[in-house]
Formats: sequence, structure tokens, C-alpha cells
Amino acid sequence: MKRIFCLLSSLALVALCASAALAGKLEDKVVVYSTHGESLLEAVADAFEAKTGVAVEFLNLKGELADRVRAEKANPQSDVMYGGPSSVYQELQAEDLFEPFTPTWAAKVNPLFKDKDGYWIGTIQTPVLLFYNTEMLTAAEAPKDWKDLADPRYKDLLVFRNALSSSARATYSALLQQYEKKGELDKGWAFLKAVDANTKRYYGSGSLLFQAIGRKEAAISFSVLNDIIDNMTKNKMPLQFIDAESGSPVITDGIAVIRHARHPEAAKAFVEFAGSAGVQAMLARKFNRMPTLPDALADAPAWMGKVKFKAMDVNWGELASRQSAWMQKWDAEVKDSAKDKK
Repeated sequence: MKRIFCLLSSLALVALCASAALAGKLEDKVVVYSTHGESLLEAVADAFEAKTGVAVEFLNLKGELADRVRAEKANPQSDVMYGGPSSVYQELQAEDLFEPFTPTWAAKVNPLFKDKDGYWIGTIQTPVLLFYNTEMLTAAEAPKDWKDLADPRYKDLLVFRNALSSSARATYSALLQQYEKKGELDKGWAFLKAVDANTKRYYGSGSLLFQAIGRKEAAISFSVLNDIIDNMTKNKMPLQFIDAESGSPVITDGIAVIRHARHPEAAKAFVEFAGSAGVQAMLARKFNRMPTLPDALADAPAWMGKVKFKAMDVNWGELASRQSAWMQKWDAEVKDSAKDKK
């Protein structure tokens, strides 16, 4: 693992020391299962190890994270689950897979971004927005809302992530829930089938998706806002995100202590540390991740305080009980698997 030096605020250090004092002696390592990219994980892991001496072993499991944690319930191999949407945390919480823990900074987090009983808490808020290549479509030609994706005029102009992406799973499910709330779930499935007919490819990788948009193989997709911003600013891609008329899903990326973790004190210390204002601000600056802690915004990129978008009305708690079954049906009965590209 490459070592990355990170400067942390005194607030983060104070919070960590408070956690360690409450928890007692920390174990010599902590095992973290995550959906976050390796560079982000290394930044947090290296900073945590530098401050505590606790070694961090992490594994990026992408869309397989929940299944791995579930499969190891009787004999957990990880101590912390880090990343993934709140709907997945609520689903696993119902299966008794987490140990409640309330970090010292939890009171400042909006109730929308945490479990009221302390089983998980959000460290990143992740809006998922539609976007398009401005060299292929004008603003007038681009879709104005999610429902427009089913319009035949967008045939072969769409590319999306497959269901291995936790943000894609959450988005497809959130769209279905909008129909379910009106008692029109069948219409929701028909909508996704029509979107599939317009879709050119499904990608197992976000980088491959953006490359396809950049090569003008397709014009329209959706992604987490920070990835859109990254590609606009760092890669100079001609992209524009869309403030959808019906709103955009806002996913809460969470963190939780695994029940019966082998290194419980180190796990609690890692949760305390990873969500602290200093670390949230560092992830905002280095990786464009939007904080859940208001205290972190002062040291975050300016766009995070300025960007405006309408949030979709999603009941993430109810979605947690439906998402797995819905995505199995989408994968098996709706999506054309011949369009998969890994």
C-alpha cells in the first residue's frame, strides 16, 4: 500500500483522542471493507495509521460489499463498512449486522444522514445527477427530467453503469419508487424497459462510462456529482449536469462498525476519525466528496456551497427492503445483458 501524507486539523485529532480515551486500548489493526476508490482509502488509512499507529487493511468491494458483509455474518472478517448508500446500510441493519456507535461529531449531522439509534452514520452526501456532452447536444435538445430518457429520440444516446455500482442501484430503485408511491409500479418497470431500449451500453466501471461519453459514443448518462465535476475540471470534458425537474437522488455514503468485529476499539476509533470535520474537509478538497458535517464546508471547495439542485423525494428506509429484489428483477428481466461491457 502506498503511503500518503495527509495534514489533519486539530479538531480531527482531538476527536480521535476523545474516542480512544473512551474506548480504551486500540488493537494493532483494523480491517475495512469499502466501496470507495483505493486512492481515497489510502489517504484516510495512511492518516489514521500515522496518528494512531493502528494498521489499516482495506478491501474495495464495489457493488459486492453488502453481499460480502452478509456472507460473513457468522464469522466477520472486517471491522468497518465504509461507503455505500444509506439504503444498503438500512437493509443490513435489519439483518443485525452492525454494532451501534455514536461518534462525538454525530450531533452536528442532519438526521437525514444518520440512523437515529447510531447503527450507521453518513460521512459523504452524494447527489446523482443526469449530465450530457455539450458537443453532442444543446441545452434545448438535452433531457429535462428522468422521464425523458424513455423518449425514442434518445435511442443509442444513453450509457449507464450496471447494477454493480451502488449509486446506480440506488438510482434505479429511487426512480422505481416514484412510480410505486403512486401505485403505478408496473409503469415504472415499463419506463425502465423503454430506457433500456435507448441504452447503448452498461459499464462496470465509471471511468469507462466517462470515456465513452468523452469519445462521443453516447451523449447522456447519470453519475455522482463529484465525478461529473472531476471530469469537467480535471479532464476538461465538455459536460453539463442537469437539475432534473422531478429532483435528483441524494445518496448518503455511510460508515458503520461490524457486529462482533475482531478489532472493535480500533473500529470505533476509525469511524470517529473517518467522519471528523478534518477528514471530511480533506476528502472534499482531494476527491470532491461533499461533506455531511457543516463544519467541514469551510475548508471544502467553493462549488460545494454554491451548487444548487432539487433533491428527489426518496424514502430510503422503505427502499432498503425493496432494492435487492428490484435490482435482481432489473438485471434478469429488464436490462439487455448483451449491452454489458466490463
